[in-house]
Amino acid sequence: MESDASKLRRSLTFLDLTMLGIGAIIGTGIFVLTGEAAAGTSNALGAGPAITVSFVITAVACALAALCYAEFASMIPISGSAYTYAYASFGELMAWIIGWDLILEYAIGNVAVAIGWAGYFKSFLDGLGWHLPGMLSEASGTPMVRLASGEWQPVTESLLAQYGDGLSGMPRTTALLNLPALVITFLVTVLLIVGIKESARTNAVLVGIKLLLIGLFLYIGFPHFDPGAHWQPFAPNGWKGIMTGAALVFFAYIGFDAVSTTAEEARNPKRDLPRGMLAALVVCTVLYVLVAVVLTGMVPLGVLANAHPVSAALGAVGEPKVAFLISMGITVTMPTVLLVMQLGQVRIFYSMSRDGLMPKRFSQVGKRFGTPAFSTLVVGLLVGLMAACMDIGAVAELTNIGTLFAFVLVAIGVWILRVREPHRARSFKVPAFKWVCAGAVLVCGYLMASLPWITWLRFVLWLMLGLVIYGLYGRRYSQLNNGRPTSGGAP
Repeated sequence: MESDASKLRRSLTFLDLTMLGIGAIIGTGIFVLTGEAAAGTSNALGAGPAITVSFVITAVACALAALCYAEFASMIPISGSAYTYAYASFGELMAWIIGWDLILEYAIGNVAVAIGWAGYFKSFLDGLGWHLPGMLSEASGTPMVRLASGEWQPVTESLLAQYGDGLSGMPRTTALLNLPALVITFLVTVLLIVGIKESARTNAVLVGIKLLLIGLFLYIGFPHFDPGAHWQPFAPNGWKGIMTGAALVFFAYIGFDAVSTTAEEARNPKRDLPRGMLAALVVCTVLYVLVAVVLTGMVPLGVLANAHPVSAALGAVGEPKVAFLISMGITVTMPTVLLVMQLGQVRIFYSMSRDGLMPKRFSQVGKRFGTPAFSTLVVGLLVGLMAACMDIGAVAELTNIGTLFAFVLVAIGVWILRVREPHRARSFKVPAFKWVCAGAVLVCGYLMASLPWITWLRFVLWLMLGLVIYGLYGRRYSQLNNGRPTSGGAP
């Protein structure tokens, strides 16, 4: 049931929740990972122009999962998202596992978003003729080369193919850290500390600008759409490439479940949370498919293999002014994804701390702003430091497997509670729940299997570390094991 002990302020409406979902979903996925997933990464095959099919497959998986989240959100309107739902369905140990797993979805996912934003910010500055030093513009240890234009670029296969032996005579350096990614994370952290309503209002304005940017790209890009030249072959790596692409771009959709972490700040959570999640997912799916169709039909795949594929594609077809304008717009608006994702991570820590699985300071709410300031600051520092040092490819893959695992458990949890507590009040019910839950488990499980083996290894090691921490701290201090009530309730 809803927590009466919550000290968070209830100020979010249905529109606020929907805009938070759109703000999180439309960002790195559409503006950054589309190019990586189409062209391929060092660890994964590219989907090619068939990335449009990948987006549809991923949207189906998310729709199934969203229905399950919506039922839980209407039944247990408490901060914590899948962590709280797992507590109610499986008990404390599984709740800890899913809470630990959600760090991959939110905190590590935010790292990828910060890196993607930094790529567009760098492109924006390059358009102004201001070039960041190579040492301060990429992940630690990345080899950098200075082009004739003065821009510093990482040494990639596409760059080698473009310049060949000409690269050998260009100035080189090695990146120390990604300074823009660190700075934007700090600014978002400050905004979240100030207040949830202020954050939601800022998000709504930036989402409106972001939708205008997508419209501008589609309007300018469509005349350059040439499937005869760029869609041959449509699926260069076959079904495997399509499914790998779907697993990679899954990251693009995870914003809708971040909405569920704001349950204790929504005015009418039982009604508005399900509606907000589903509305955001529908709007964003349509936009994703449209952008993927136009983007892959404009230019060769090699042009898209970078952290700013939209501006790169526009530049390649002779639209540098529009590319600059969109880079500027993305620079301004992409922080909405950072805002919602970091908000979600902090609220999950808040719930875990309230249950005794994390130190109590993570659930303390400041009197001045009514937000968990300490938790927000800690998460902001961790995300900022990791974003300054890590590569976007590996980060995105790790985020995706964490998200998919959470979706599988939520779907199973809905089925369990339908059987165990069939008469429990639910203002929203998953239609044909057996088919929907089974479909979510199968599709999300298949997408997990499509991820590279190195991602699985990192995921298993992460979960093992989490179990060690639970054994040393969580089990000893948990509310449940000390005979005290929990926020989500145990089965």
